[in-house]
Amino acid sequence: MSVTPDNDNAPDEPLIFIVIGKAYETDGDAEGVDIHVMLRAPDDDTAVREALNALAEEGFLEADLDQIGTLDGIPEEEPHASAYQGALEGEVAIIRFG
Repeated sequence: MSVTPDNDNAPDEPLIFIVIGKAYETDGDAEGVDIHVMLRAPDDDTAVREALNALAEEGFLEADLDQIGTLDGIPEEEPHASAYQGALEGEVAIIRFG
């Protein structure tokens, strides 16, 4: 009989992070774009690194990340509900405001 120890520190569901900040598309872009990035990651360091990589892939040169947290349920309103679903499936969702 094989026994796998139960690790109480491991979450039962994947961690879905939301990273909030402002991203800049050009060097002279003083205003920037308000963004929310939603993704699945094992920890906050990985979430920040993956969020910055995704922003770079979308053409952003810089980003100021102000807040990071985990979501403990599916958001009710769009576009966050769709972004959450994408994050569950392994996508990195970038929501732009303005």
